[in-house]
Amino acid sequence: MTVAGFMSSRPDPQAVATAIGILTQRFGERLSTSLALRQQHAHTTTWIPVEAPDAVVFAESEDDVVETVKVAAAYGVPVIPFGTGTSLEGHVNAHFGGISIDTSRMNRLLAVHAEDLDCVVQPGITRKLLNEQLRDTGLFFPIDPGADASLGGMAATRASGTNAVRYGTMKDNVLALRVVTADGSVVKTAQRARKSSAGYDLTRLFVGSEGTLGVITEITLKLAGIPEAIAAGSCTFPSVKAAADAVIVTIQSGIPVARIELLDEVQVRSVNAYSKLSLPEQPLLLLEFHGTDAWVAEQSQRFGEIAADHGGGPFNWVTKPEDRTRLWQARHDVYWASLGLRPGAKGLSTDVCVPISRLADCIAETKADIEAMGLIAPIVGHVGDGNFHVLPLIDMDSPAEIAAAEHFVGRMVERAIAMDGTCTGEHGVGSGKMKYLEKEHGAPALMAMRAIKAALDPKGIMNPGKIVAAG
Repeated sequence: MTVAGFMSSRPDPQAVATAIGILTQRFGERLSTSLALRQQHAHTTTWIPVEAPDAVVFAESEDDVVETVKVAAAYGVPVIPFGTGTSLEGHVNAHFGGISIDTSRMNRLLAVHAEDLDCVVQPGITRKLLNEQLRDTGLFFPIDPGADASLGGMAATRASGTNAVRYGTMKDNVLALRVVTADGSVVKTAQRARKSSAGYDLTRLFVGSEGTLGVITEITLKLAGIPEAIAAGSCTFPSVKAAADAVIVTIQSGIPVARIELLDEVQVRSVNAYSKLSLPEQPLLLLEFHGTDAWVAEQSQRFGEIAADHGGGPFNWVTKPEDRTRLWQARHDVYWASLGLRPGAKGLSTDVCVPISRLADCIAETKADIEAMGLIAPIVGHVGDGNFHVLPLIDMDSPAEIAAAEHFVGRMVERAIAMDGTCTGEHGVGSGKMKYLEKEHGAPALMAMRAIKAALDPKGIMNPGKIVAAG
């Protein structure tokens, strides 16, 4: 069943039944074997088929997680952490059945240390709820993936978002974790200090581990002050390459944009229809600057000059909070907006990230592939850090379309890696991009990952079938 920490088949059905029976006695109605609920907990917002767990436990405390993991470990039953189910590479699928641990009820803001610009949260709190509760402190948590994801899931997938160009990603904003490992032990990865040279960096080992090394039960996060002034704007360009070139010059010039997002003309068309906007249906950059009134005005003027040099314009700015919110909510809703371009189709959401100097080339070549293959595949990206997303819309009843989409993704990933980039800038690996890791990292690095997995999870029960498989 396991090889050096890697599960290869479903555990014995009797062992699963026994484990579920023990957990039912402990949790009562907080454990469910309802098929509909189990399928919801394997829900994936992309085309990867659903693989349901055998049961779902609704954890309300770290002790609940510890007990669930200990029982699962005793009977060799897989454990799959679940936050809000918004991941894009099959992270919450139960390849070998097992127990889904739903952390959505562990949703408290435990402490705010305003003077230190940090807070402590449970994993089930979502980014929007956290910022609502922080509002009166004058602080906010800046990482904002498109979905209203849980902070536990965001840490587990090393998530990012539109603010990453200024504030970084989850790996830059998680100070410490509490994690329940495969034997039910609780590991505290760090203190609240902003830096440390004491031992291995366990925090960053677990950030991005996608539940394959443990279940996150507490997170200490960096916070930022809410800016005095915020201005957002949009600027059209004659081509995607012109927009990307403007981004490259902006970043290389050191202009401190907080957000700089690219939408191609196909994506703009979908956003207009879904969010009732009237943006020009051309390649578009959405931007935001944070700072003082004078600082924001100066930096926006500098960007306007760069945009004009690349044929961009008109350049429209909004400063009213409600107008900014509407604009950025439309950006965050692009996945759902895109599905309207081809009703009934499934979206194969994929992303890559390249060094900023290669961004224009990578997007232009990807765009050429889309046109050559006859795909409907809108492009959107956090282009300030070289990351962009493509969503081919596929008829899942057409083997030819599925094959074309897989070929397209393969070409896109290989192109990014050849440019010294990565197969995923923020979606994570899950099961969907496992096959690209060796090409990106090399065999020795993959062996090191397997060694870590085998050492921390010798029975292979923690979210098996994700990131790395047995060599």
